[in-house]
Amino acid sequence: QVQLVESGGGLVQPGESLRLSCAASGSSFSVYDMRWYRQAPGKQRELVAAITRGFSTQYAEAVKGRFTISRDNAKNTVNLQMNSLKSEDTAVYYCNVDGVAIATRITRRYWGQGTQVTVSS
Repeated sequence: QVQLVESGGGLVQPGESLRLSCAASGSSFSVYDMRWYRQAPGKQRELVAAITRGFSTQYAEAVKGRFTISRDNAKNTVNLQMNSLKSEDTAVYYCNVDGVAIATRITRRYWGQGTQVTVSS
């Protein structure tokens, strides 16, 4: 089983930056794709950014040029650097990780508890 611990959320003003981190831990698993989702009140959860084990990245159009996703395979962590934050970025951000069990080679998606990001003047 995989456990995800997120950190870095908070309250900032428009134009400021935040860096989110997510650490995956557990035994007998390998981490493959890692993602950040977000969900604002009254809206559906949406994919913000994704990164593969080979470091290929994908971003939602709304955050391109402002957010950067990165990972450290040695530490099983994924980060989201968020610059030039806007009020529209306010949401709960969730870490999502594909974990592959070494014994069975079965892939499961694991979710973090979510961390609140509030951008307000």
